[in-house]
Amino acid sequence: MIRDEILVLVGEALTAAQAAGDIPQFAAPPATIEHPQRAEHGDFSANLPLRIQGLAKMKAIEVAEALRKHVPEHASVSKVDIAPPGFLNFYLDAGWVAAQVPVVAAAGDSYASSDRGAGQRVQLEYVSANPTGPAHVGNGRGAAIGSTLANVMKAAGYEVEQEFYVNDAGTQVAIFGRTLYARYEQLFGREASIPENGYPGEYVIELAERVKAEHGEAFLRPEGEEPDPELGQLGIQLQVDSIREDLSKMGVDYDVWFSERSLMVEGGPYDGSLKILRDQGHVIERDGAVWFASSELGESKDNVLIRSDGQPTYYATDIAYHYDKFVTRKFDRVIDIWGADHQGHVSRVKTAVQAVGGDPEALDVLLYQLVTLKRGTEVVPLSKRAGEIVTIRDVIAEVGSDATRFFFLSPSSNQTMDFDLDLAQKQSDENPVYYVQYAHARIAGIIDKAKEAGLSSEGADPALLVHEAEQTLIRKLLLLPEVLEQVVDDMAPHHLPHYAMELGTAFHAFYTQCRVISEDEALSRARILLLEAARVTLARTLSLMGISAPDQM
Repeated sequence: MIRDEILVLVGEALTAAQAAGDIPQFAAPPATIEHPQRAEHGDFSANLPLRIQGLAKMKAIEVAEALRKHVPEHASVSKVDIAPPGFLNFYLDAGWVAAQVPVVAAAGDSYASSDRGAGQRVQLEYVSANPTGPAHVGNGRGAAIGSTLANVMKAAGYEVEQEFYVNDAGTQVAIFGRTLYARYEQLFGREASIPENGYPGEYVIELAERVKAEHGEAFLRPEGEEPDPELGQLGIQLQVDSIREDLSKMGVDYDVWFSERSLMVEGGPYDGSLKILRDQGHVIERDGAVWFASSELGESKDNVLIRSDGQPTYYATDIAYHYDKFVTRKFDRVIDIWGADHQGHVSRVKTAVQAVGGDPEALDVLLYQLVTLKRGTEVVPLSKRAGEIVTIRDVIAEVGSDATRFFFLSPSSNQTMDFDLDLAQKQSDENPVYYVQYAHARIAGIIDKAKEAGLSSEGADPALLVHEAEQTLIRKLLLLPEVLEQVVDDMAPHHLPHYAMELGTAFHAFYTQCRVISEDEALSRARILLLEAARVTLARTLSLMGISAPDQM
């Protein structure tokens, strides 16, 4: 990345300035590079003079002047200016910028890929919706964030494994099984009511109808008897299959569907993690329950592992699950993507990871906020367990997978979001995903039209690309590697849709100001080459978001 080369130049300037005695000798903090908000201030700005003015015992503007004298020449840089109160502003050379166009175009689908991850094994676990109901809108936001982050991390050289944790054990699963059995009995004319805190949604009736159609009376027990546990597990599996299908429609596919029940096998992760906690003296018994003495490890209180009825808590299975991730499967890094309502659980899990032999610093938890569905200004009511639940399937059926993903990704994960179903269906510039995809389709159309006219990029001279709109577009193309790095470092996929919009805007400005197919054949070929580079970059950006790049709209 050119940004990194500029960073090196700043470091070399400081070394040279200190060697020349223009700046005193001291160990300086790392320099940082940003993009100025105003184009007239250059392409990159270094604030090192401001950061070291105290160490140098000089004014920041004086430090900047001393540094500028020693910035090495570089083919990419046309000039270096100083801006108050002490910024070094770097301006890219227009000829160098234009020369990057064939490089981007030739990179194709691998453009902006890197080896930053160096094969580091990373597990991304996301959605992991309780399989006692359909995947709802909130799950969809987690799915878009998780799968996009996985795509970008793969592009950055990480070995990524995507996982869905299936909660197929515990109290809620038992309640779900009894609910399903009650609906199943009703289909045979019995007077059966769903249990307290059961699941009244229509989807359970549909599941019962499917079980009856495929298995007849096989699960029917004499009235008053407890249902066969296998019926509940069958219902869970059918619900998992439904969730898998819905997420796949959204372009989300997992490498592993991990069963909670597998943690509980004899000698498995649950037994192993509990033994470690006991051996280290972190387990105490109190009030008939088994507790993790987490207060001794910095938590505000102890936490129950096994209830007085002998059933493990969610926390106990979470500990076993993360023990399996870090100790058994030995991932280098684990990223959990949870709804914001789980925020209070983060420190507890990190404490447990450390206690069972994992590295809490290698566990990152990305929290995302709630979703509000709207039709214009009208809020669409949601319900987690009642029949009017709005599912991912409903949203995709109405607006399509592309708009669903783009809208879910656009806000930062720490912001609540309004998803406007009406806007997501508009075929106009008001709809951001339409705006970006239309830019790609328009590029494809121009290239096809050029072919019909016998024109291509063959023999193109990128040095002809000096128009302001051309230069602006190229500079925007060159930002994608930085954007991907920011997505990985900040676990922030929302940078991609924002970049896509900016790229679309730069292209539309170019299209308005620069005629591609003209009587000037040399210029036409150069501009076709630029379009090829823009097409590569737009398609790459959309692909990483799991969104299609149409050639026609």
